[in-house]
Parts: sequence; C-alpha cells; structure tokens
Amino acid sequence: MDWETLAQEARKIGVEYGPKVLAALGILIGGWIGARIVRAVLRRVMEKARLDPTLVGFLGNLVYVVLVVVVFVTAIGAAGVPTASFVAMVGAMGLAVGFALQGSLSNFAAGVMIIVFRPFRVGHVIEGAGAIGEVEEIQVFATLLRTGDNKRIVIPNSSLTGGNIVNYSANPSRRVDLVFSISYGDDIDRAKGIVRGILEAHPKVLGDPAPQVVVGQLADSSVNLYVRPWARSPDYWTVLFEVTEAVKKAFDREGVTIPFPQRDVRLHQMA
Repeated sequence: MDWETLAQEARKIGVEYGPKVLAALGILIGGWIGARIVRAVLRRVMEKARLDPTLVGFLGNLVYVVLVVVVFVTAIGAAGVPTASFVAMVGAMGLAVGFALQGSLSNFAAGVMIIVFRPFRVGHVIEGAGAIGEVEEIQVFATLLRTGDNKRIVIPNSSLTGGNIVNYSANPSRRVDLVFSISYGDDIDRAKGIVRGILEAHPKVLGDPAPQVVVGQLADSSVNLYVRPWARSPDYWTVLFEVTEAVKKAFDREGVTIPFPQRDVRLHQMA
C-alpha cells in the first residue's frame, strides 16, 4: 500500500469519525465543567438551608460523580461506541454495591431524613432506640449521644427513625410531676398551702402555666398530693430535686407527717 492510499484512508477515517470524536470531546469538557458548576450551586443551596456540613459534602460529591458518569456515557455514545453493554455493566455494579451496602444505605437515608426534617438537634436530650442522652453529633450514618454519666452511645440512624423519638428539649418548658404523701390525720389544706408557698418562692418555677397542687389519690396508708409545677426545659432537674428537698424539710418543720406503709394485723386466738 503506497503513501497516497494511506493518505486517502486517513482522510476517509477523519471525515467519518472526526466530527464524532470532536463532539465526544466537546461533551466531555462541557459536561465536566457543567458538573462542577452544578456541584457548587448545590452546595451553596444546601449551606443556605443550614444542612449538616457532612451531608453537604457527601451529597455534592455524589451528584458530581453521577453527572460525570452520565457525561462519559453520553460522550462515548456520541463517538459511535455502543453503550448498551457499558450501561448494563454499570447497572450490575451498582446493584451489587447496593446489596453489599444495604444496611449502610438505610442508615444514610435515615441520616438524611434526620438532618432535613430535624426531629432533634445537637444539644437536645432525646430518648430513642432504648437510650436516653444529649445529642453530641448527627452524622450521616449514626447519631452520637452522651448519657448523664458521661458515656457515649452510637446509634445507627435507621434504628432511631424506625421507632419513636422522645425529644425532651424540643419545647421551651416542661412540667415537673411530683407526688408527696401525707397521713390521713394531717390537714390537707395546710399541707397544700405549704407546697404552694415553696413553689411560689422558687425562682425557677414558672408562674405561667400556674402550678397545680391537688389531691390525686387516697392510697392505703396515705393521701397523695399531685404537684405539677412548670419549668424551663434546662431547669427541669433543678426544680425536681430542689422542690422535693424543700417540701421534705418544710413538712418536718411544720409537723406534717409523711407516712410509711402501714398494715393492720389482727390475731385470733383459737380455743
């Protein structure tokens, strides 16, 4: 084959495939630039929405990778390369990875739901998945709690969203439920007045809603007073402990009896 024939074949190939190769290169370059722009815009939108930084980075990179793969497949198709087998291979690989990471993906989806819908935030005290603690960190796959005795609990996000979540810090105030027992021989109105005085004098007991002091139960050995003051959520335990101590001291000082369980036993002597 002489040089003239080679030149003719080269021109023929160039005429036939040149535009396709140029189109493929244009799609690759333009698609790559477009994917970077989309990632940047998406990150700005998520940052303005105050989403978790970890989620912002993960979703931004995930969208970028997906767009790059789509651009690559489109480019090789424009170059004249059959893409059916390539797309099938990518789909099979994605299916295999999905099965292998099924648990992780469910935790990731649950983490996205937690970050987007905000059933709780960092610093809230919650109860979920059999644990109670303060939320230290909300990660993409797990949530970290710190218990009252300073232990760390790592809960998979799917375990949290799969059950009930009790948020003790969501509302600005909470009701403190207390029960104080007095004996049947004590003056009920006097005992209630002592308790009301303690509640009115305590600086962290809220006046609105007004606290309740009522007779809640006539038990076997006592009359039980149900006491229901309200406090700011951060002051819950302070009010619970200090009011309980103050009522005990006031009852002792005023002679109000806190009865012990009693039972009358009668003996019958057999002849």
